[in-house]
Amino acid sequence: MSKVVEAAVAALDEKAKGFDGTAKFVIEGEGSIFIDADGARAGDDEAEVTLTADRATFEGLLNGDVNPTMAFMSGKLKVDGAMGTAMKLGALLS
Repeated sequence: MSKVVEAAVAALDEKAKGFDGTAKFVIEGEGSIFIDADGARAGDDEAEVTLTADRATFEGLLNGDVNPTMAFMSGKLKVDGAMGTAMKLGALLS
């Protein structure tokens, strides 16, 4: 597991506890983070929605420098699956 994925899991785990649904973040070249009601963990499990971004975009989403909606509209964030679950995840990041 990459240090980027480890840091992301640490940053997201508490916020993600109780998340209503399943989601996966794929950080290109680094790995995947799976989020469900139990929190965040490194993993590539099947999810309702998969969000894919490069490392810089993902780190910007985590620290608040990148707006999830703007990243999606500009093509920096790809969403595959349930858009409603993706929107819940966006609220979790802010």
